[in-house]
Amino acid sequence: MKELADRIIDHYERHARDWDADRNRHVGSWNDKPWHDRFIAALPPAASVLDLGCGSGHPVARNMVERGLHVTGVDSSPSLISLCRRRLPDQDWLVGDMRSLRLRRQFDGILAWDSFFHLTPDDQRRMFSVFAQHAASSTVLMFNSGPDYGEAVGDYRGDHLYHASLSADEYTELLDGIGFDVIVHAIEDWATGGGRTVWLARGRAKRTLQNEGSLTPRRHASPAAARGP
Repeated sequence: MKELADRIIDHYERHARDWDADRNRHVGSWNDKPWHDRFIAALPPAASVLDLGCGSGHPVARNMVERGLHVTGVDSSPSLISLCRRRLPDQDWLVGDMRSLRLRRQFDGILAWDSFFHLTPDDQRRMFSVFAQHAASSTVLMFNSGPDYGEAVGDYRGDHLYHASLSADEYTELLDGIGFDVIVHAIEDWATGGGRTVWLARGRAKRTLQNEGSLTPRRHASPAAARGP
């Protein structure tokens, strides 16, 4: 399976034009738009969004830009990033691998849509540190996965297409470990997500030093009290 996973970057570069055409064939009624609208509604006005595996920028990034957001898109395919730069030149577009991303910036929203699930289980686990490094206080995170733990191989234009997923319990634990609470977890949502399994989460607000000072335990507090709730 790892060999198939390693082919994903080449797969999207090779099929960039076809993928773009297929994704935008029915753009007026794209079947996962309600989730993207929900993601945008959870963000503050003029929010910054990190779009991991941004593809060609249409329709997802375009929808965000039309709603007043600023997008930094990352994709491993130079051909897809070229389309993004041509279509949405006022946004930031980077050719890169999400697994090794280190931008030294934080974002109000992080999106890994139809991309994260192409990573192996171990790479998905490691991605949560990437999410954390690029998350500001109360960042909204949305990604999609499989319905349960496992690996699967689909087909696109005659080529094998690798997918993987962790279990729901492990995703919940990983999110909690980087300070995120699950807002919604929808399994195989055919009504508003084209059958996708979706995770929408929000980072817990980071305490300021002033707030932390008010929570400092008294000198003679017991060990249990010092740990807090």
